[in-house]
Amino acid sequence: MEVYKFGGASVKNADAVKNVAEILNSQVTGPTCVVVSAMGKTTNALEAILDAFYYKQDNKDAVLKDLMAKHIQILHELFADTSRPVYGKVRQLFGELYGKLTRIADMEYDRAYDQVVSYGERLSTCIVSSYLTEAGIYNTELDAGKLLLTDGRFREGKIVWEPTRERIRRAMAESMDEQTRIVVTQGFIACDENGDTVTLGREGSDYSAAVFAYCLDARQITIWKDVPGVLNADPKYFPHTEKLDYISYLDATELAYYGASIIHPKTIKPLQNKHIPLHVRSFMDVDASGTWVGLDNVRNSDIPSYIFKKNQTLLSIYPKDFSFVDEHNLSGIFDCFVKYGMKVNIMQNSALSFSVCVDGDKGDLPALIEALSRDYDCRYNGDLMLVTIRHYTQEVIDRIVGERQVMLEQRSRHAAQLVLKP
Repeated sequence: MEVYKFGGASVKNADAVKNVAEILNSQVTGPTCVVVSAMGKTTNALEAILDAFYYKQDNKDAVLKDLMAKHIQILHELFADTSRPVYGKVRQLFGELYGKLTRIADMEYDRAYDQVVSYGERLSTCIVSSYLTEAGIYNTELDAGKLLLTDGRFREGKIVWEPTRERIRRAMAESMDEQTRIVVTQGFIACDENGDTVTLGREGSDYSAAVFAYCLDARQITIWKDVPGVLNADPKYFPHTEKLDYISYLDATELAYYGASIIHPKTIKPLQNKHIPLHVRSFMDVDASGTWVGLDNVRNSDIPSYIFKKNQTLLSIYPKDFSFVDEHNLSGIFDCFVKYGMKVNIMQNSALSFSVCVDGDKGDLPALIEALSRDYDCRYNGDLMLVTIRHYTQEVIDRIVGERQVMLEQRSRHAAQLVLKP
């Protein structure tokens, strides 16, 4: 068993869907689970549609019709015969979506989000599965929203592993036969114990693929991207990047955790636990070597890797009284970070201060500062940049810093993190 994951860019239009079929035709040699994301920027569009209906904006019907028109146009380019069942299936899905949108006003926002935004993946798998059948690639479509069981936390569901494994293995056994060797299913979506849709977090389709791979004891997983593999830096910031041919599970996990966008941070651990190698390949060049993650008996890359995160805020917290920043104080401080949805990117403490670097555009930073200021003296600097260098040298650090001011620096054996003032 292998698992293939196709992201939004790889199914963004009719030509992309045709390319997926060509890849499967040329690459698949045995039972394969194909995990598909929403098409192109559909998730962004569904978020806008959700807000339009949730907050009763005047343009709510127009934005929904626009998304439907885009999907119908893709159908016209894939299926000349408008009597094909897929047309009815797509219209039915949009009908279901509209029904959900008319009932979300009384829902808590995160629950409404999952019920609405999950339709991007449902639409894409319906279209991809139907086109594969049209192209002579026999397949079965499975509903991940009934297979992946979570703890019910909307927008960030945590997998309940054993029942999920049982559901996936049973569904796969029922779907596979001598003719049907491919199943198509959704990334990103799961359910709670009541059957309500729960999503696994933004960009969570990579993680979905890892869950399927883990539960199916897959031989390997392939994530198809619009890049040649895992690069050592974002080309937006680095004009001369290098492809990493082989990296360890640890390197991949830390690169993702620090903010590299190529692989979702939660993807690696299920694969590492069962020693399932991950192959990151380009859907635009199937002959390219890509990047292998966790492959045994190869030398992993020690090329320095760079991750840049802009719009950072450095927050320093000092006691107002004569106390130290001890475990008791830190516990209360972290409770505030959780309450206001702030993720800590780097932290450093001394006896009399605790400094953290956070994303300035996520969570509720003003409310966090206001809450902490009741008991602490809070000082902060915004518009900073956090640079993480994996496999650093002093020469590399000096080159990155240049003339910029270092506001905070932290080093481990393999990674250096620097908060810089541009």
